[in-house]
Formats: sequence, structure tokens, C-alpha cells
Amino acid sequence: MNAVLGLGTYRVRAVGAAARTALSAGASLLDTAPNYAHGHAHRDLAAVLAEYPGVRVSTKTGFDPRGHHSIAAEFVRSQTEQSLAVLGRADLVFVHNPERSDHGRRQLHRNLLAAFAVLEEFAHAGRIGGYGVATWSGFTSQAFTVAELVGLACVAAGSRNHHLGGVQMPVSLVMAEPVTQALAGTGPLSDAREAGITSFASAPLHGGELPALMTPELVNLIQPGSDPHAAAFHLVGACPGLDVVLASISSRAHWDAAATALARPIPRDRLRKVLDVLSAG
Repeated sequence: MNAVLGLGTYRVRAVGAAARTALSAGASLLDTAPNYAHGHAHRDLAAVLAEYPGVRVSTKTGFDPRGHHSIAAEFVRSQTEQSLAVLGRADLVFVHNPERSDHGRRQLHRNLLAAFAVLEEFAHAGRIGGYGVATWSGFTSQAFTVAELVGLACVAAGSRNHHLGGVQMPVSLVMAEPVTQALAGTGPLSDAREAGITSFASAPLHGGELPALMTPELVNLIQPGSDPHAAAFHLVGACPGLDVVLASISSRAHWDAAATALARPIPRDRLRKVLDVLSAG
């Protein structure tokens, strides 16, 4: 099954308008955070979510709009309460870049356990659908593994009936390690699939920087006759074990182009060839 396209609202200037564009094009998932759009993303999405009661929405906890980061239990509880008060609902609440919370691996896991315990309370009460971890470098720096996150969730829940439901990480030509690992049947994407956890790819265009870095030769290798934007989605869509690709897109034309490319992933042998060329420098 191909990965689906969801709207990521990081670096989207008019969040409400972008959400309506994506939803009118058939999007089924929106991803946001309290600190996005200078702290206004939740407010801008609230009316949209009321108009589209069937759309899934994920948000995060960890950063406040002023840039402060914490995954302490009291902060997670307070911020999740605030998010629900504005958004009205949340299918997933991601612990946002938890690797920033402590430099020691053991303490980081303690911090995650405390955060998970709070989110288990919200999920058990039916106030959120579940929770997850959205990370930039946590998997690549080996701060934690999917198996370790599942273990912490089991402890937080007091049983194996936990509510850990998603992992989010950057996946692109620039951040290609998860793709290489998934092709070998290892790494966080494969581990998430085995654990029944939904995987989300963030930053498929690496913050919009990737298209300018792609040479015509590379684009042609990925998908002959394509353009850099579409080629990036042709490639990410071929990554094994990936469920959702989050893209910060504002226009209908760009949304349709990304969705079309994502639905037509390149063959696995070509994906391997592209990765081999990149690794060779």
C-alpha cells in the first residue's frame, strides 16, 4: 500500500488556508504543533477542523511558542490541555523532539516515560486517540529505538495495551538513512511496521531546500522527464514501511503534483541505484 499525503503545517504561513486547500483536494490528515506559525497554528486550524469533523489531526507537545522546550510531565499535561481546548480534538499527540530534553540516554528515557504516562492518561480517558514521538535526530543518533519506545509505553500503560501509535521522522534524499535501513529490513520504519505503529515522514523536501540541490542528472535518474519537486515524492513514496508523508504545501497545484508523484513510487531497484549513487558522492 502506498504512503498517503498529509499536510504538515511547519513553515506554512497561512495555516488555515493551506488546510482548506489540502482538505478540498482529499487530504485525510493534518499535522501541527503549538509552536507552529509563531504560535497561531492551532487557532487557525480550529475553525477548519470544525468544518471537517472526519479529518484526522495530530499535534505535538514539547515546544512552547517562545521556543522553550520541555517534556516534563507537568508541561506535557498543561500543553496537551491547551491544545485540546483550542483544537477540540487530537488523534495523536507527538512528543516533540524529545532528544533535546537531556544529553544522557538514561535520563532521556526517564523523561519519555513520564511524558508517556501523562499521555496514557489522556488516551485512557478517551480525550486523545493516542500518542507518538516526532523526532529530528532521535533515531539516527541512537537516542532511542522503536523497541525502546514500545517498552516505555508498556511501562507507562501498565500493560502491553499501550496507546503509542505513531513515530515521525525526516525522510528525504538529504535524510536518507531511514530509507537505506528500510530497504534492508532494519531501522525505525521497519520496526514501526512490525510493531503496528504508524510511520510518518516529515520534511520530504528538507524544508524546501532539496529541489535546488538536485541536479538534472539526479532528477532524471529518479524519474525520467520529472521535475525536482515531483522526483522527491516519487522517491520517498518508494520507501518501504512508510505510511504517511507530511508536506508543507499551500497551493492546490503543488498539492496535486505531490499527491500524484507519491502515488507513483519508483521501483525498488531504481531506489537502490539512486541511494548507491548518493552514497558514492
